[in-house]
Amino acid sequence: MTQWFTESFRAEFAKQEAELGRVNIGVFGKTGVGKSTLVNAIFGEPVAVTGIGAPVTTGSHLYLDKRGSLGVIDTRGLELGRDDDEIVKELTKAVKESRGKPIDEQIHIVWYCVRGMDRRFEEFEERFVRTLDSLGLPVVLVLTQVPMRDGMYHPDAVELARQLEVRNLPIVDGRPFMTYAMRDQFTGQPPYGLVEVLGATFRRAPEAVQGALAAAQAIDLELKGSQAHKAIGAAVTAAAAAAAVPIPFSSAAILVPVQLSMMARIAQLHGLGLDKSALLAIASTSVATSAGRAAAAGLLKFIPGAGSVVGGVINASVASSFTLAMGQAWLVVCQRAFAGTLPTLGGKLDANAVGHLFESELAKRLPRIRHKQQTG
Repeated sequence: MTQWFTESFRAEFAKQEAELGRVNIGVFGKTGVGKSTLVNAIFGEPVAVTGIGAPVTTGSHLYLDKRGSLGVIDTRGLELGRDDDEIVKELTKAVKESRGKPIDEQIHIVWYCVRGMDRRFEEFEERFVRTLDSLGLPVVLVLTQVPMRDGMYHPDAVELARQLEVRNLPIVDGRPFMTYAMRDQFTGQPPYGLVEVLGATFRRAPEAVQGALAAAQAIDLELKGSQAHKAIGAAVTAAAAAAAVPIPFSSAAILVPVQLSMMARIAQLHGLGLDKSALLAIASTSVATSAGRAAAAGLLKFIPGAGSVVGGVINASVASSFTLAMGQAWLVVCQRAFAGTLPTLGGKLDANAVGHLFESELAKRLPRIRHKQQTG
């Protein structure tokens, strides 16, 4: 059973990875404004400006660096202020060509970065931002490296922000976002403003890639949770529909693919790799017996009367309620894994403890299922 579950989970994991797709963010600004630091801070690993990537179009100086559900588009060998016309030409070509491609091959949104203490926003930068807008690209304008003290932004950055707002630029929310991406070890200046940039990006990104963005980012657990709850809701609806259709065998078996899909999606959203996700899934769904029954059917023993109908057919109310409880319990496991707070034994994940965690979280939600059975 464990081998079957592992193979089934792996297949569903790959399917969900493909469905999640990729969000592509163009990151522009003058050299030295802190583009790499900003991207790496929000996505949690060295991603941006690594010199690795493929040209967006043939002969282009625009490069796409793909990392899982994230793509970062940046210039190589060209600089704003010196090569504006060439960058605009190549970007225009890339955007137009991408419109006929699948959604995860398109450019979805742009971060334009300005160093907050530079005190000026040059004319060529305004032209570039307006060009981005004319190409249909939402622009999040980010002021980087802005010092803050006692809740107050540095006056020079505040003045620069005022000047930018007066220009009435076509930017997200009509204002720049103040940020400090990485703690300064000398001054003690803490990072701030990253979640706000991420939130603005999420709101303006196409809905089809919002899940990819939630999965790629590493700073907002609530955003991951909100997307996970969408996956749970979809699974609950699918489970109810599956249980409502008369079939000649136990509807418990029909629920397994639905719940595997849900579990794989939630694991993807939390950036858990295949091997770790499969290990956690086996531990979570193997709480019933030492042999490790790994499927929703194996967990139905926790629901009194769930299989009392002839042939083990489960009604729609029980199927949806159980799937909801299972999804919520699995979400807790994934959140703990993302935060690095799952129990370990000898430096490795403690599978038994993970199983008990899942079981306890599931048990918290089972009374609601029993109540629905009794009153339904």
